[in-house]
Amino acid sequence: MFPGRFAGRTTTSKEGNAMQSTLWWLAFGDIHDNVSRLEELPGLADATGVIVTGDITVGGGIKQAERSLEAVARVNPNVLAQIGNMDRGEVTEWLETRGWNLHASVREVAPGAAIVGVGASTFTPFGTPSEFPESRFSAWLDDIHRTLRERGLRRVLLVSHNPPHHTLCDRVGDRHVGSTAVREFIEEVQPDVCVCGHIHESRGVDRIGRTVVVNPGTLLSGGYVVVRLAGEGGFAAELNVLKP
Repeated sequence: MFPGRFAGRTTTSKEGNAMQSTLWWLAFGDIHDNVSRLEELPGLADATGVIVTGDITVGGGIKQAERSLEAVARVNPNVLAQIGNMDRGEVTEWLETRGWNLHASVREVAPGAAIVGVGASTFTPFGTPSEFPESRFSAWLDDIHRTLRERGLRRVLLVSHNPPHHTLCDRVGDRHVGSTAVREFIEEVQPDVCVCGHIHESRGVDRIGRTVVVNPGTLLSGGYVVVRLAGEGGFAAELNVLKP
């Protein structure tokens, strides 16, 4: 576990006589070494931070991940990122050195509120660099759940490269290929939002109980999520797609 705080920008909006502070992030993933659409993302420089859900590279390591994430950090230095199945394990260690790692991590971003992450994926037919059994995902998520309970963090954004099983966000043709461990965590913990990726063709929004599940698809195809945390409320998410 790598618990830590995340400092970033805030905005304020006036409602009646009260000033309400809002934190907000731009979340996207499945970059696959291509950041050509990065500058098209509205508000990237002004967001509290940027969340990269995984698959930074195409089977690459630190050199490739650094090239893409440094491009993000030049626009907004408040980065949280994690590996996808297409990224080598060494990338997690490098992300740790930069203070950016989200995988198997709990980041408290406001009183009672946290962003948590689980990267990589379950097994695929393609033998990609970072694939693990469901039991490993269960162990990572159990550790996260324990930390949330111990620290009294009840407003939660889950960032999972692997989508939860049996949703609109994990379909390949007529099959559901998401993680059962991720779904079980969501069913038990009921985070406000789960932002996922991995399955490019399953861009969409779904629900598991009260949890909103969002898969924006690839960055190259223009998908991204705006995540907001306002006042004492929970996280909220909005799926957006850039014009072709």
